Amino acid sequence: MNFKQKYIVTPKYLTPGTLRRKGAPMEPGVKFVVAHDTGNPGSTANANVRYYENSKNVMSASAHLFVDDAEIIECIPALTAAPEKAWHVLYNVPTDNSLFGFNANDAAVGVEYCFGDRIDADEAYRKYLWVIAYTCAKFGLDPKASVVGHFFLDPQRKTDPVTGLARSRRTYEQLLKDVVVEYHDCTGIQLPPTSHFVVQTGIARTTVRLNIRKGEPNTKAPAVQSVIPGTQLVFSGWEENGESVNNISKWYKTAEGNYFWGGGVV
Repeated sequence: MNFKQKYIVTPKYLTPGTLRRKGAPMEPGVKFVVAHDTGNPGSTANANVRYYENSKNVMSASAHLFVDDAEIIECIPALTAAPEKAWHVLYNVPTDNSLFGFNANDAAVGVEYCFGDRIDADEAYRKYLWVIAYTCAKFGLDPKASVVGHFFLDPQRKTDPVTGLARSRRTYEQLLKDVVVEYHDCTGIQLPPTSHFVVQTGIARTTVRLNIRKGEPNTKAPAVQSVIPGTQLVFSGWEENGESVNNISKWYKTAEGNYFWGGGVV
């Protein structure tokens, strides 16, 4: 896959065979990406990697990449050489296994976001998005479903990258959306939105003449019926990420499995 090379990933590998870089291959391959922040405001990518190297036999915690406004540094191979394991999520938390079928240390690339007063938040964020999207493209991952924050895997102990993003005036939810946008920009591949269906019965009343679409929440699906304003329609739930029409992407589902647009009802 062609991917727009906006930035350079600079390898500055930690010494192999140490606590921080044991040199173990990522045997199942890369299956997902864990988004972190350093938790140390003002520290640069280079300073973090230097600290890791200086303490390489003192502790085992590690990550693959550090990103600031100036550079993207890879200290444990992932993008620039055969992927190796890093130790960035506790093994005894079960969420990563539930979501992805693997422990993060065995199968995930860990990306650290540097933030703080001495770092240009906008430029660091651009690099952070790009390298996460690039990791998804390189390993054939779906950027809509393969990126997760450290806090989500270990909520009792961690807040990253939420804390770092907040210092940069951004949210975790925005990060997930922006990674998908960056992936599209760098690959040219437009990804369909992730389905989000809510099960709830009710009755809606049409405010305009409205088409009932066969089996899909979009205007490309064939119309099976057209109803006049004031018609009451029974629904079994709704899809929140259907085709956006006039900035409304909510589509109601009928008991027959057909859909009508949420912007035409009350």
